[in-house]
Amino acid sequence: MRLFAAIATGIALLGAAPAPPTPPAPPASAATWGVAPSSAKGPNGRPAFTYKLDPGTTVTDYVAVTNHSVRPLTLNLYASDAFTTGQGGFDLLAGGQKPTDVGAWVRFTGGTVTIPSTSRVDIPFTLTVPSNATPGDHAGGIVASLAVTAPDAQGNRVAVDHRVGARIYLRVSGELQPAMTVDNLRVRHTGSLNPLAGGTLTATFTVRNTGNVRLTGRPTLTVAGPFGLGRRSTDGAALPEILPGGELTTTVRMTGVPPLFRLTVSAAVTPAAVGDQVLDPQPQSGTARATAWAVPWPQLALLVLLALIGWALTAARRRRARQLARAVAAAREEGRSEADRQTEQTPGGGAAAAPATSHVGRRDTT
Repeated sequence: MRLFAAIATGIALLGAAPAPPTPPAPPASAATWGVAPSSAKGPNGRPAFTYKLDPGTTVTDYVAVTNHSVRPLTLNLYASDAFTTGQGGFDLLAGGQKPTDVGAWVRFTGGTVTIPSTSRVDIPFTLTVPSNATPGDHAGGIVASLAVTAPDAQGNRVAVDHRVGARIYLRVSGELQPAMTVDNLRVRHTGSLNPLAGGTLTATFTVRNTGNVRLTGRPTLTVAGPFGLGRRSTDGAALPEILPGGELTTTVRMTGVPPLFRLTVSAAVTPAAVGDQVLDPQPQSGTARATAWAVPWPQLALLVLLALIGWALTAARRRRARQLARAVAAAREEGRSEADRQTEQTPGGGAAAAPATSHVGRRDTT
């Protein structure tokens, strides 16, 4: 049993008259039921209704609807088309929307079914593939729903459609054309306050399945600075399945990216098969490119600080050198002044007389 929608969005009846009485229905909290692929004898363990058919083919199959409640349930039974949500989920069209694909190819003998308490009903249906059906994968689901009305937080009456269902995967024979594109790439670089660490690069982009086969894939993000400096890559989380014509938005982050002023970013997704499918030949990767500014403000601030420190040290050395030069010049000037004073104190202004040499005890032997 697969649950692809628990509660459909309620529509508030704002400004309207009170809703007319509805047939008695058990509260949603007290009503539980399940839907699963089945045979005429009961569920057969299939996780989904999976078919591979030629155009114009009709098959008969069974769906088991089980009432787990202690009172009977009357449920609406129908099929609808599937789509991929923006977050990568599998969902069906709202109950009021008319299907145009595989959901329109399923037929039941009746639109409602009443199931006794704690019982199961195996209901037949037919699936007819139109003769002009396009090749490839078609997805949908079979739904058993219970519509009730209840007051919301503001006291308005809202209609709530509780839905439980099982998926349909139909592959129509013909040429398969798996293809995937990447576009709407938006990138942002967030720097770190630590000038010795890189920043975080955040890339958000849209992945579209433009082929006719269900696909998944793993995104790869590559970033490089000018002239390819600092090139590096990282892989994002594997994508959920994307139905043909579907799209989703994903985000990949890369840490430790150096701020090299102008970054070139490339986002790519290599398509991969879902489940046991085989893609032959392997489709090309979808790629998108963008640029982002990554100004190294902390690094520039550090360079300015280092430059200021260097200037201050150089200025201090020059100042000390000037002070030393002035001190030496002052000392020399003082020395000259002292010498001049001593010269001025000598009689006659000449040089001082040399002391007489003693000749005591010297004999002339001539």
